[in-house]
Amino acid sequence: MADPVLPTTARVLLARTARAQQEGRAPSLVAGVVRDGGLAWSAGRGDVAEPHDDVQYRLGSISKTVTAVAVMRLRDEGSLHLDDPLDRHLPGTPFGDRTVGQLLSHLAGASAESPGGWWERTPGGSLADLDLGQDDVVLGAARRFHYSNLGFGLLGELVARARGTSWDEAVANEVLRPLGMNRTSPRPVAPAASGLAVHPWADVVLPEPEHHAGVMAAAGQLWATLADLGRFAAFLLGDTGDVLDPGTLAEMTEPAGVDSAAAGWSSYGLGLQVIRLDGRTYVGHGGSMPGFLAGVFVDRDEQIGGVSLANSTAGVDPVVFGLLTDLRAAEPRVVEPWAPSPSPVPLDRLGVWFWGPSAYVLRAVGGGLLHLGPLPGRNGRASRFEPRSDGTWLGRDGYFAGETLRIAADHLNLDTFIFTRTPYDPAAPVPGGVDEGGWR
Repeated sequence: MADPVLPTTARVLLARTARAQQEGRAPSLVAGVVRDGGLAWSAGRGDVAEPHDDVQYRLGSISKTVTAVAVMRLRDEGSLHLDDPLDRHLPGTPFGDRTVGQLLSHLAGASAESPGGWWERTPGGSLADLDLGQDDVVLGAARRFHYSNLGFGLLGELVARARGTSWDEAVANEVLRPLGMNRTSPRPVAPAASGLAVHPWADVVLPEPEHHAGVMAAAGQLWATLADLGRFAAFLLGDTGDVLDPGTLAEMTEPAGVDSAAAGWSSYGLGLQVIRLDGRTYVGHGGSMPGFLAGVFVDRDEQIGGVSLANSTAGVDPVVFGLLTDLRAAEPRVVEPWAPSPSPVPLDRLGVWFWGPSAYVLRAVGGGLLHLGPLPGRNGRASRFEPRSDGTWLGRDGYFAGETLRIAADHLNLDTFIFTRTPYDPAAPVPGGVDEGGWR
């Protein structure tokens, strides 16, 4: 059970939520903040049944992240690889040469929507019913980010066939039940909010339809309560239990496809949105279906998350990011005290190194990692590195992610770049050699 926020913080969070519900004219809105494994604060505004955290709302595209977790479980088991062509696991579609990883990150060039009637308002059928053709391939592979509901419909079918059951049962067995999300389901189970559209020029509402989307369910079918969505936020913060290895979750949060049309810094990992906003990085997913809006985003650095659910087709501004800003300001996280720790390499290997005439610093950082980057105030490439069993170091992030660092007494070898103790040290193996005349 998470410790509740302070009363003064609760007031600030409630004020923001109340304003979002009123100004967005949402028939109902429930929202909360997550830390220490659960909801630390939540509230319901508008026509909400009690308890407000046990009312189901439709999650929309947050379902995609649940589908992605199921796919990554198959990867971790060795049943598939992210570089596998789709045809290897789901033959007979026009996307056979596109990879599983490209589908997860919206880089497969699949049409944004499935053919036929608008799937969000039309009962769905099987994959065969879609009758996919070359017209549904709208871009070349890995050409650009192109958000695709159809792509996640295909991934849901992949999961179903791999598990020998329906997508509904596969994600329930693989993700939802193990996480304790027992009030999350593919169709509404009372108490559940009714999906509504709010008239743009009058304070009247219109019921929205609800149905099972068939093969497209994996893109937006799930319903959940605020409590269950809070549990999923805790999962995204690293409380993965036996569902997923924490390293796999971290892999999912690495940006793969970038949406250049989005305001600000917005990207996509493997089934997760990754957003840079006001100097913070948020990981999670938004969701919308006719009659509903949803959001779950976490700040993994600060170990806090926000969740929101509303029964309105449009008009409600995302409240999650504001709640997290308020929480950080009202109750800033007290970090762990610094304490000495042994260096993972001899001390004489640390310090200033030069790539040509540019000065860099190699230093030990927490968790047994190394960091190589430019001197403070200088521009340049920077990355962290983790140790390998053979004595080399693997780039974890930044420009040198995935590259190998080799450390010698007189030089560093990083992906053919040679760093030396003095600029262009003639005693080191500098590519192209060093002019015999030296500096002059």
